[in-house]
Amino acid sequence: MPWLPHPSKTKKNRIFNTMEDNNRHTQSAMERASLRYGRETLRPDPVLTDPYIRCLVPTDIQIDVDLQKHCLATKFIDDKLLSTIDKIDGLRQVVLLTDGMDTRPYRINWPPSTIIFDVSPDITFRRSTQNLQDVGAKIRRSCLLLHVRSETSDIEQVLCSKGYNGARPSFWVFQTLGNFKDILRLVSNLALKGSLFVGELPSSFFETDKSTKMEWMDKIFTSHGLKVMMIEYDEVARNLGKQESTPHCQENVLFVAEQLQFSDVQMEIWRREFERIEEGDEEGFEEL
Repeated sequence: MPWLPHPSKTKKNRIFNTMEDNNRHTQSAMERASLRYGRETLRPDPVLTDPYIRCLVPTDIQIDVDLQKHCLATKFIDDKLLSTIDKIDGLRQVVLLTDGMDTRPYRINWPPSTIIFDVSPDITFRRSTQNLQDVGAKIRRSCLLLHVRSETSDIEQVLCSKGYNGARPSFWVFQTLGNFKDILRLVSNLALKGSLFVGELPSSFFETDKSTKMEWMDKIFTSHGLKVMMIEYDEVARNLGKQESTPHCQENVLFVAEQLQFSDVQMEIWRREFERIEEGDEEGFEEL
């Protein structure tokens, strides 16, 4: 039976609070999907190839912002995810905190028995899933995709009820909008020590200039038990053999963070073991 967090000790996590949030998020998801298809997948030398994205993109989509870095970020996250799965034995839990149009569950060659938890807006996810199924997209056999509504009042509780296990390794991906501090709290509570949290923070989240972003990020991640490192988009481009410099008109932040503390489940296991040892010591003392 999955461990469920005690309601009195857990602050509820709701990533999206209003219908306006959902509408804004859906438009942003459409823009990113259009970018992956129209500006990248169809290029002669794409950084990222997404064979399923076409079915999610309306023909009349209007892109109001420059999202050119998004494909570099997506490629970096994909590669980091796959390399980490190869390195960590038993890593079979992946949590996608994305926009409801994430095609990773269908296009990535997952190891057997991988469980993918997709935390995203319900209406966007359902529409995307139907479109993907209509074109024959399928999850790899023996793997499982489970959806968690980002509008739910307690994402942590729902994740655990669906089988997420904080005593096992996990990999967390963030490419969405929403309340990032609640997301950090979610990762901090649920991720096993040593698990990775990788993602892309939108520029709208920051109130500081570039010179102080690292200091600000280090402070907020450290306060949640995570060690963070910022990744430069130009560095990602060079590693992929792309010599051109990426534009800096949108100062999103690409990051890799490692969980340094025990998850709530690990702490509970430790507490029970400690109590068991104490009880054994007391019984031995009484016998003497």
